[in-house]
Amino acid sequence: MAAKEVTPNRSNLLEVKKKIKLSKSGHKIMKMKRDGLIMEFFEILEKAKGVRERVVKDYEEGMHKIAIARAVEGAIPLQSAAFALNVEIKIELRSKSIMGLAVPEIEATSVKTPIDKRGYGVIGISPYIDEAVKAFENLVETIALAAEIETTMKKLLDEIEKTKRRVNALEFKVIPELEEAERFISFRLEEMERDAIFSLKIIKKKGEAAN
Repeated sequence: MAAKEVTPNRSNLLEVKKKIKLSKSGHKIMKMKRDGLIMEFFEILEKAKGVRERVVKDYEEGMHKIAIARAVEGAIPLQSAAFALNVEIKIELRSKSIMGLAVPEIEATSVKTPIDKRGYGVIGISPYIDEAVKAFENLVETIALAAEIETTMKKLLDEIEKTKRRVNALEFKVIPELEEAERFISFRLEEMERDAIFSLKIIKKKGEAAN
């Protein structure tokens, strides 16, 4: 709102003052939201570091277990067990709210299954192969958790950037322009009032002189 484009009258002055009040209130709320989102982001960042370490650890553990199983039992029994597995991993996707922002909540269900539900025979199955299966089940669960946290972090970062832009727009553009418009209208109204008083004085003097 360019100050000189505003018609200087009482109605516009009240309207500008109202907009300034609302803008400052909105600016305060946006700043609180931005700060809250940043705090949430750093809290989740700490969790992300831990989950990333768990993914690496679980992956290394899975590869270690499967290497042992292959060395002890050979590739064919390992492949047979893999083909026999008939577990269907179900991913349940929900959403939760963080500072009004909807973020995903991912849960991998049916990942860990009892040995008798895995599709291969309980009797005669190598404990080394079974340990490898358990290790990779753990890895799948950790990956699902990592996906949730990584997606949440991305959404938070996007929302932080949007909120920062709104805060900056209000702080450095909208509010200063409104305050400039308020000063312009107030100045012009005072100027018009002085002109009116001066004109009245002249008229009064002329009237006295005429008498």
